[in-house]
Formats: sequence, structure tokens, C-alpha cells
Amino acid sequence: MFIEFSGLLGLLLLIADVWAIVSIAQSPAGTGAKVGWIVLILLLPVLGLLIWLLAGPRG
Repeated sequence: MFIEFSGLLGLLLLIADVWAIVSIAQSPAGTGAKVGWIVLILLLPVLGLLIWLLAGPRG
């Protein structure tokens, strides 16, 4: 049962990360800021997403 639960959490994290990356790519921020946020999310999926949600550019 735990395997299914962790798989579901992984899927939700993947969906949230993809949503964040698409939102970043569509934002009016500069190219350097976009690349920085995307790299942060790719390198640290959970922590990067949380940091982006708290401190990222507002739309």
C-alpha cells in the first residue's frame, strides 16, 4: 500500500513541477531569472518548488 501512496505523491510532484516550469517559461521575467528558477526546480524538485511558490515572480 505504501508503494502506491509514494507513487501517487511522486506523480503529484511531477505535475506540480511541470506546472511551475510552464508558468516560469510563460512569465514576463528576464531570461536569466527564468533559467535560474527552472534549474532550481530541476535540481531540487521539492525544495525548489516550495521556494518558487514563496519567493518567485508574481503573475
